[in-house]
Amino acid sequence: MNLTDSVSTLPFVGPSFEKKLEKLGILTVSDLLHHIPHRYIDFSKFTKIKDIKPDELISVYGEITSIINQPTKTGKLMQLATLSDETGKINLIWFNQYYLTKTLFPSTKVLVSGKASWFNRKLAFFSPQYEKMDYPHESLHTGKIVGVYPETAGLSSKWLKARIKYALDRVKITEFLSDKKGMFGFDEAIRKIHFPQSLEDSRRAKDRLSFNEFYHLLVEAKDRKKKIQKKKSIALAVDHLAIQQFIKNLPFKLTDSQNKVILEILSDLEKKQSMNRLLQGDVGSGKTVVAAIASFISFLNGYQTILLAPTQILANQHYETFKKLFPNHKVSLVTSSTVHRSLFTDHFIIGTHALLNKINEFNKIGLIVIDEQHKFGVKQIEFLKNKNPNKLTMTATPIPRTIAQTLFSDMDLSIIDELPKNRQKIKTWLVPNEKRDKAYDWIRSQLTVHGSQCFIICPLVEESESETLKDVKSVKKEFDKLQSIFSDLKLGLLHGKLKEKEKNEILNKFKNKEIDILVSTPVVEVGIDVPNATIMLIEAADRFGLAQLHQLRGRIGRGTKESYCLLFTENSSGKVTERLTALTKTSSGFELAELDLKLRGAGDVLGTKQSGFGNLKIADWSDTKLIKLASEAVAKLEIGN
Repeated sequence: MNLTDSVSTLPFVGPSFEKKLEKLGILTVSDLLHHIPHRYIDFSKFTKIKDIKPDELISVYGEITSIINQPTKTGKLMQLATLSDETGKINLIWFNQYYLTKTLFPSTKVLVSGKASWFNRKLAFFSPQYEKMDYPHESLHTGKIVGVYPETAGLSSKWLKARIKYALDRVKITEFLSDKKGMFGFDEAIRKIHFPQSLEDSRRAKDRLSFNEFYHLLVEAKDRKKKIQKKKSIALAVDHLAIQQFIKNLPFKLTDSQNKVILEILSDLEKKQSMNRLLQGDVGSGKTVVAAIASFISFLNGYQTILLAPTQILANQHYETFKKLFPNHKVSLVTSSTVHRSLFTDHFIIGTHALLNKINEFNKIGLIVIDEQHKFGVKQIEFLKNKNPNKLTMTATPIPRTIAQTLFSDMDLSIIDELPKNRQKIKTWLVPNEKRDKAYDWIRSQLTVHGSQCFIICPLVEESESETLKDVKSVKKEFDKLQSIFSDLKLGLLHGKLKEKEKNEILNKFKNKEIDILVSTPVVEVGIDVPNATIMLIEAADRFGLAQLHQLRGRIGRGTKESYCLLFTENSSGKVTERLTALTKTSSGFELAELDLKLRGAGDVLGTKQSGFGNLKIADWSDTKLIKLASEAVAKLEIGN
């Protein structure tokens, strides 16, 4: 049997079970063996019946002396069996499992695992795990540390484990590491992840399989990078004097970090290989102006630049920025709601997904800038393979360097880790729920006395990439409540289910100070720049990751006025308080990402929408030690080649 064999080659896996396995992502023997337990139950402690204590997880080997179906007062049918060994007897109780009286007979030897509890003043096992066997060491589901697997309808952990055991007894697993760095071998790890002798065995086995995932991810990324580097592109001439003059004319001074990144990008553009660089920067760090300078180089060489943004709001913002930076150039915007015309002669074309439908109109693309690439589908940007342009990908999601270097290892990485000096520090407060009324009064005074504006953010009711009707209903309810509280102020409502035209109307009213308080879902997370908005109140802040809270907070503090972020939560657990308190103490997205990684794992660091980038089945992005080991192993592999 080989790892690449179909699961249909296993016994008792016909078309029906094949479909069920496919629901779990299991198509091959390898997939089955990498379907690992999500938790373990320790049944390894054996005891005699006379020594059984209540609520203790144990295993007992004995003989069935009787078993009957017995009706209960509630109408259920109880299966009552008696298990005995040389020290005593104990009852085994199940409910509505009629078949047991036809499989368990007097004199049947069984190994029973579970917890005993009191029943009619006697200890009894309720719904215990059991296996019929002559020798207890032959057990598969009892009497040892037992894995519990992710299941689907019609596929139990027991069934999966039996198929896994069959495959393990017949498959050959080849080691691919010359230096295992103190880890289990591949074969040993696969066997011990399913059948560990101890919980430490299961941990070490998971570490090795996690390492494998990182390793293969890195190898694939390196291969992609080599293929990209082999593709020839037109080297762009960099007019350093023109760039210096452009920078000099900017209404602000670039940070040292921006200048460093610009030099890295210009160096890429001068090469005959296509640039493939990730620009990572915190909220407000100035990534767009860096992209504009790269775009200017493309223009000076007679080429067009395309900038793709995932939302119309963000595309509009980039469009307005480019118009200000390039007042004498042709800048166009392509969205689902704009009038499409010929773009053949335009210098800078900015758009959403709708722009992809016009891509064949361009034959002189010098640079493609993609903002938040993970929010585009893979197929949506498939054209890049054929066009082979210089590519600059931007992300405002703070991702710890170790993870970013692995996650995007087919790209060169640039990080802007410095904020412009004119950025306002935002005072962030964790507000106790009992001070809610006082907070509302304070917001009212700030808005009426200083003429400021405020965001109030409501979390998504359901975790999903797009807002649901349930989410809309929830934010509308909050909006109605707030309208009565702030009856003397003008309120607006924004959510993802509104049409683009309606969204833009509301945002324009907010920008024009026709709305005092904008009540919104996290749809405002990116692409909204209202300098007069100085207050943000975030409801149920515990439901957001630190990275997202930081993104939301970045919508304020963009003007000259002092800005404030108020965090509300009804969850007072220690971890929640620690996370949210951290937000009040630092303004660095990268520091917060590191902390979120430590406290919550990588889920919120990367965001749910990041799952397309290096999707992991076993490993977790918080395993930074394993990421480092895998990186070293791949580097060693390259040296060997």
